[in-house]
Amino acid sequence: MLIKQLSVFVENMKGRLVGITEALLKENINIASFSLADSSEYGVLRMIVSDPEKGRSVLKDQGLSARLTEVVAVKIRQEPGTLSRLLKMLYEEGFSVEYMYTLSTTGSNTSIIMKIADPQAALDALSKHGYEVCTDVEAYEINSYRPNL
Repeated sequence: MLIKQLSVFVENMKGRLVGITEALLKENINIASFSLADSSEYGVLRMIVSDPEKGRSVLKDQGLSARLTEVVAVKIRQEPGTLSRLLKMLYEEGFSVEYMYTLSTTGSNTSIIMKIADPQAALDALSKHGYEVCTDVEAYEINSYRPNL
């Protein structure tokens, strides 16, 4: 299953990230995972959120450039060599990973967000080689936090 990632083009200035996270908070949208890549003036904030469509709308209403991208969330064991084997398999199947970041780590398992040029074909290859992927519900709610207050 493909996961929708919310990507936001962000100007590097004080308070910009606070504004983004507060806008999502006001709409009760949880950020399950994120990655921030920057340059000197701008950055790209990539997020897995509990409601990607609503998140994009909220951020567009704030005047931000926000879009949805299909990514794959692959489950692997948290042990030496598992990431290497996954990447080698994708390479041998003809895929190139554009970027990746961790979605979650629970016990001995890790879920990794991967942007791959042909995500649907990548899902087929992952399945063929016995890899499990997260469903959208698992990915969007994976880090749901319920404080005991």
